[in-house]
Amino acid sequence: MNPSASGWIDKFGHLVKDYHDLYDNFDELYAHLKNIGFIYGINVSIPEFIHPEHPLSEDEKAKINLLTALYFTYRQKSKTVTFSSFLEEIFEFYNQLGINKISFLNKILTGKKTSSQLEKLIESRIYLDDNVISKNFNSIITNSLLYIDVLTFKNYLELKTDPKKHAEKLEYITINIIYHTLSSKQKNKNDAKLAQLFESSLTFIDSTQDSFDGTYRSKLINNFTPRENSYFLDVACLTVWEDQSLEYKESEFIFSIGKDLGIPSKQILKSLEDVAVFFEKNTLQIPHLKNNNLAMQFYDSMSKIVNKLILRNSKRLQKELSESKELVALLSKSTVKDLTEEEKKKVQKQLLDIFKSIPSLAIFILPGGAVLLPIFIKLIPKLLPSAFDDNRVDE
Repeated sequence: MNPSASGWIDKFGHLVKDYHDLYDNFDELYAHLKNIGFIYGINVSIPEFIHPEHPLSEDEKAKINLLTALYFTYRQKSKTVTFSSFLEEIFEFYNQLGINKISFLNKILTGKKTSSQLEKLIESRIYLDDNVISKNFNSIITNSLLYIDVLTFKNYLELKTDPKKHAEKLEYITINIIYHTLSSKQKNKNDAKLAQLFESSLTFIDSTQDSFDGTYRSKLINNFTPRENSYFLDVACLTVWEDQSLEYKESEFIFSIGKDLGIPSKQILKSLEDVAVFFEKNTLQIPHLKNNNLAMQFYDSMSKIVNKLILRNSKRLQKELSESKELVALLSKSTVKDLTEEEKKKVQKQLLDIFKSIPSLAIFILPGGAVLLPIFIKLIPKLLPSAFDDNRVDE
């Protein structure tokens, strides 16, 4: 399954049909979503029943996890529902939520098929904005409050209330808890990044207009479901966590918030332990903890983009490269020694000619696209025939 290509939702429906009873209840689903990072807004993995052909980017994992969470939330409503009825329901839900701004061009390209239009809606929920340049330069590109969609959808299924108003309430409480948790503890270098990440993910409220004076605390008592309260607590635990320090376990603020939410001390300790274990296992995969300079951020982001393009077009590239033995020889040479200026120009010209024949690689032929060629050349060896690569070690 390729979440970056059209038809991925239908493919998900085909794969999930043998796993309808994967979770016995909503609590099991929540525990799994927390384990893979979706609850924390940091998607480090996906459900085991999905086996992608290529390594997935963080945004692709977020797409799969959001759809998984929504689908199995719907399954809790009735064990006899069909995937097509789920698509209709979730599409109507997002329409009522106001997440239905598909451009006229996209409507023409996707047609009237529900799953195709839903792919565009979900994509609009995943990214913080639609600015391609911003995505390329920013290593944090995915919405970190996606679980609010799931909680709102559950409320919508059970009570048929206005989903937008409920989403606004959930966002308001969540962002207030984040800000007040940050102010309750000693600041560290990652706090600003975490706050920026969550604030950038807001959809239904304006953080510049809403007040964060602590009055939200009175709204916590008996106004939300136990599952919503668990989410608020986990977000607070995520925010108070400090570089694997033991001090977070003694946070008076967390236990005070937990008390307001009506959560027992034992569950609060479990939530604190869960976030500590998650960070300990996945620190290297968490974007906002990386402190690279701008140059390194750019290089890392570009490498991910180019790597994804190579993987997605590997068969076409192999075919095109096989027809240009001189280019393959020069690319192979570039992996072990520097090319002359004349050879570099020859490689660039021939590569751009190949990219013109593969539409999804058009990024390379845009103005400034040549800056990506060194990254492409570094990542390309695995595609080259072994006869042209004397230093290849087969794994």
